[in-house]
Amino acid sequence: MSIFLTGATGYLGSYVAARLLDRSEQRLALLVRAKDEDGAARRLWESLQLHMDFDRFAELLQSRIDLFPGDLTRPRFGLETPAWQRLVATTDSVVHVAASLNRMSARLCFDVNLRGSLEVVELARAAHELHGVRRFSFVSTTAVCGERQDEVVQEDSSIDWGRRDYDPYGGTKKFAEHMVARLLPEVPVTIFRPSTVMGDTRFAATSQFDMVRATAMLARMKVIPLHPDGRHDIVPADYVGYAIADLHQRENLRHHIYHLSAGKGTETYRELMERIRLFGKVSRHVFAPALRGGFGAVAGAAAASPRALGISYAGALFKSFWPYLTFHTVFDNRRVVEELGAAPMPFGSYGSATLEFAIENDFRYPTRPWPEARASAKTPEVTPSAA
Repeated sequence: MSIFLTGATGYLGSYVAARLLDRSEQRLALLVRAKDEDGAARRLWESLQLHMDFDRFAELLQSRIDLFPGDLTRPRFGLETPAWQRLVATTDSVVHVAASLNRMSARLCFDVNLRGSLEVVELARAAHELHGVRRFSFVSTTAVCGERQDEVVQEDSSIDWGRRDYDPYGGTKKFAEHMVARLLPEVPVTIFRPSTVMGDTRFAATSQFDMVRATAMLARMKVIPLHPDGRHDIVPADYVGYAIADLHQRENLRHHIYHLSAGKGTETYRELMERIRLFGKVSRHVFAPALRGGFGAVAGAAAASPRALGISYAGALFKSFWPYLTFHTVFDNRRVVEELGAAPMPFGSYGSATLEFAIENDFRYPTRPWPEARASAKTPEVTPSAA
């Protein structure tokens, strides 16, 4: 039997996959957007190379991983009937990580976060009807809380249906949570809500750069249009990935919703900027919260400017994240800290290396190519009896 995991080729999903492969003996059934198994294997290598070398990856590909090339948003993921039946027959539990984080596109968010999640729910329903499903873990986001200001938000009070959403991302994830709970009444459902996931406490490398770029830009600014005592809840990817993978495998959990966040340990902007060292240098900052509104307007204008001016991307980046940078809200994390027995490390204590890696690599991950000697290697087809 297998753990069915979506999003393994994404940043956070790669952490969950790597942790499950390291700390579990179960097989992983991975849905990968690709035309065939060879293409799926190559895409998976691009994401998992952050966590392992190719020899280890190749061994796991043969021994522990079942690839299902398909599309999250198509009926039955676009799988042929035998592949779909095999997936249903071998799915013991589900970890649904895949999502569109495009905060500017309602179409993409609805398509992936709602239609895609519905297809994953349908798989879980079919598997549960056939042989039972141990757990459905849904990776949501703290953005389901909607518009907030100056709060410490608890898990059970995060969702307020009368509150406005910041963007389509938060809105669609909020409804997806509701949909999963309503359509899987007989399956144990666990909701994980990460805050802003950024960097790794063990090494500098990262393959996700949008928020890293925004933070690097802030760190280089002499005048920062934010309140020095404002806070933005940032949590390391290794903590989040470990929490999802480890708690998913436990038989009994104390709660059904967990904030994966920095909680009350979230640094203020003053503390964060004092701790960041870019290539050994400390920048001196002046905080000017009175400029917050004007900066947001400028970011919006820059986002709408012609690409030829070269400022549209930076403008769109800040326009997308600006509400999250200014809402001065953190998310209580006592539940996950009690479960794991450890709190996440604050970004200021490891983030300098992340920012330096991103700057040195021009905000691109230096992907290692698929070794040509392995180019013709094919993964064996797995039958239900072998899983």
